[in-house]
Amino acid sequence: MNPATISLLALLVVIVVSLTSRINVGILAIALAFPLGLYVAGWKADAVLALFPSSLFLTLVGVTLLFGIAHGNGSLEGLARRGVRLAGGRPALLPGLFFLLAGMISMAGPGAIAASALVAPLAMSAGLAAGVPPFLMALAVGNGANAGNLAPYSSVGLIVHAQMQKAGLPLHEWSIFAANFTAHLIVMIAAYLLFGGRKLGLAPHSGISTMLPSFTGRQRFTLAVLAVWIAAVVVLRVNPGLSAFAAAAVLVLARALDDQAAVASVPWPVLLMVSGVSVLVGVLEKTGGLDLFTGLLARIASPATANGAMAFVTGLISTYSSTSGVVYPAFLPTVPGLVEKLGGGNPLEIALSINVGAALVDVSPLSTIGALCIAALPAGGGDAKKLFRQMMLWGLAMTVVGAVFCQFAIFLFAKS
Repeated sequence: MNPATISLLALLVVIVVSLTSRINVGILAIALAFPLGLYVAGWKADAVLALFPSSLFLTLVGVTLLFGIAHGNGSLEGLARRGVRLAGGRPALLPGLFFLLAGMISMAGPGAIAASALVAPLAMSAGLAAGVPPFLMALAVGNGANAGNLAPYSSVGLIVHAQMQKAGLPLHEWSIFAANFTAHLIVMIAAYLLFGGRKLGLAPHSGISTMLPSFTGRQRFTLAVLAVWIAAVVVLRVNPGLSAFAAAAVLVLARALDDQAAVASVPWPVLLMVSGVSVLVGVLEKTGGLDLFTGLLARIASPATANGAMAFVTGLISTYSSTSGVVYPAFLPTVPGLVEKLGGGNPLEIALSINVGAALVDVSPLSTIGALCIAALPAGGGDAKKLFRQMMLWGLAMTVVGAVFCQFAIFLFAKS
């Protein structure tokens, strides 16, 4: 077999392992990239090392370090609890509130997993106290966190933007965010109407406490630094990763959090997964394996059905695999070649379809976000097995919903 075929088989092995195992496939991807580059393609070691996405890695470390500090000293939790108080204990407002709260925290920088870990315990406890169905509260948190996940300065948004640039589609940050947010908002509205939202009352519920302690000096300082950093990224367009290191250094020097705890808060397994798969995809591209991969994808679609087909395929894989660590790095670089082999299609629409299709299913309990929502169910507050089944069916249904949305509506977000 030629290098292109062998490298494609290596990527398929990584995808299959990511579907069937919980091991970090970033390790496997680098382990496969090494012999492929040196002994199959005949490169030197430096050529393989050069494929490591150092810019993306540093950016993700900086952003997650900064928000790890804000999470570790309770600043983000304080914001979340004040968000709960805005609902005034009204059950009918809680799902929408937690959708927005999870979305705002996610888009501010930490990403959906960190936002879910922070908000889910508050949401499930508040929902139990107010009589809101656990399934509806879990969907509110999961969809809200995912809705904000592809903001230009969130950790996962940065991954997507880096892959979009590789695919020749830079400068579409807000189109990416708008398409993803709108899709999650629509399915959340549907969930609210279908699963008990209309039966909830607007009268304040006595079971929800609105008393909160004041922010500490450290927390106020942390929130001020975060606000300045976000303003600098959004308004002044400073580099989010490098500036995040500067902001994190200010907080560490100010003793907002111990530096060892701050470093420990960085999601190193996710960074290893993203970087490892990116290295293997780089080998795939240089050996011609990416052309073979796009050829396989082209067989299941036509120019007229490419958007829906890609959303369905990536959604199905994302149900069992890592969206940010496997699906985005593996599929977004294929877009230009796919359009060429299809003989037509809009590259931006296809890329947006990959983003949305893969994200909508991430409330599945097989994903970290869905699992966090189930784990946050208070003891005696409901049937965890029933909630697992409900969220599993929801996640699988989203493969079809995502395909339909992308096939018929994604063009609205591809205006450039």
